[in-house]
Amino acid sequence: MSTSGRTPDSSAPRPNVIVPVLALAGVVVAVMQTLVLPLVPQLPHLLDTSPSNASWAVTATLLAGAVVTPVTGRLGDMYGKRRMLLVSLAVMLAGSLVAALSDSVAPLIVGRALQGAAAGVIPLGISIMRDELPSERLGSASAQMSASLGVGGALGLPAAALIAQNASWHTLFWIAAVLSAVVIVLVALFVPESQARTGGRFDVVGALGLAAVLVCLLVAVSKGADWGWTSTATLGLFASVAVLLPLWGRYELSTAQPLVDLPVTARRQVLFTNLATVTFVFSLFTLQLVIPQLMQLPETTGYGMGRSLVAVGLVMMPQGLVMMAVAGASAVLSRTRGPRVTLMLGTALVAAGFALNIVLMTEIWHLVLVSCVVGAGVGLAYGAIPSLIMGAVPPSETAAANSLNTLMRYIGNSLSSAVAGVVFAQLTTLSGGAVLPSEDSFKALMAIACAAALLSLVLAAFLPSRSRLAGAHPAGPASAVSLVTSGATGHTSDARSE
Repeated sequence: MSTSGRTPDSSAPRPNVIVPVLALAGVVVAVMQTLVLPLVPQLPHLLDTSPSNASWAVTATLLAGAVVTPVTGRLGDMYGKRRMLLVSLAVMLAGSLVAALSDSVAPLIVGRALQGAAAGVIPLGISIMRDELPSERLGSASAQMSASLGVGGALGLPAAALIAQNASWHTLFWIAAVLSAVVIVLVALFVPESQARTGGRFDVVGALGLAAVLVCLLVAVSKGADWGWTSTATLGLFASVAVLLPLWGRYELSTAQPLVDLPVTARRQVLFTNLATVTFVFSLFTLQLVIPQLMQLPETTGYGMGRSLVAVGLVMMPQGLVMMAVAGASAVLSRTRGPRVTLMLGTALVAAGFALNIVLMTEIWHLVLVSCVVGAGVGLAYGAIPSLIMGAVPPSETAAANSLNTLMRYIGNSLSSAVAGVVFAQLTTLSGGAVLPSEDSFKALMAIACAAALLSLVLAAFLPSRSRLAGAHPAGPASAVSLVTSGATGHTSDARSE
């Protein structure tokens, strides 16, 4: 049987059914990430709690996604990707119901954490595509699935803001529950179970160790600005990371069936793709922090636009549409020139978009233009990243490798929020008796984001060139297996003997 997908037969699932179902699942999961953002300023009043407690409705989603995604990826490789996809979607449905029924902050945080735990849907979907689709369809399909994370966020924000302004906040979560149920039914009906599995035993100790490291790191980064970067709590969490991370890595190298195969992760193509992902997402998320702040600041500042959150969402919506439109072009470019070139072009476009934003930030059309330029770059880069990852790992480790890359996105996201918080706190102005971020703070953040995108470009330049891929097809699963087994990445297909 060919490794490039299923052999043709009348009962085989059709790509034109699998791809839209999985892409829809990705969009729905991405919508969950932005669902609560329009409510954040109102949550303390709605739930009779402090702003600090209410902020955990956002932080819990981030933490749960970061911690659970590597676990679901590994379990998907071991016991079935479709099975774990359905489990993740069921958890998201449960979280939506818990949040919809909540009237206090604790159950809402639990519900948001359960929603965040579904973040593994996107890497699992990409991995299913690798197992089920013919090689000529995989590049464009995985690009669409990868881009769904940004598309769902861009489309979900204005919709959530509109609903929040015109209905009870519980309505948001009831709609989320309905969407979750619809996606579960579609996946159950149309997505097949992959036969590519690793088997073996699950690394419980490794999973707990990684969870501890991620919780300490992400809580410190997310809450450092509120607690103080030199506070005992923040420094204690960073110190815990410094102690736990080497211990976890040593254990993973010593166990026969690790949660994260570190030798595979250290391969040049995987390592530099993951590093480029962190800096690239840092850059991308900065835009999602800058535009809402800039548009909602009062016009009396001289640079704020005094617009509503619905208007913010409408301005950012074209970015998601451009990302989806560019996904196909990303696959074509990766197929003809290699995913390394595609990633480099995407990062260059994002850097150009932020450079443009430094001088164009006073009109609505300026922000729409910048969003579209950045969206085009993100569409190209997000389409290339799965191809680079799948081109360096065997099929039996696809879900785990893609999940680890998704984790890199969470880390980049968190770092961006932390840096933005510091810049906004340091560069302020007094307007109407209120201390607000100054115009220079926005320009500084855009310059930092531009530099981060250029760093991604540099990191991508260290990836193996197309000529060194031994003629492998960068978008197809057959070529990915060929690349790994031929030793083009410097390793055999199995990083450790079973």
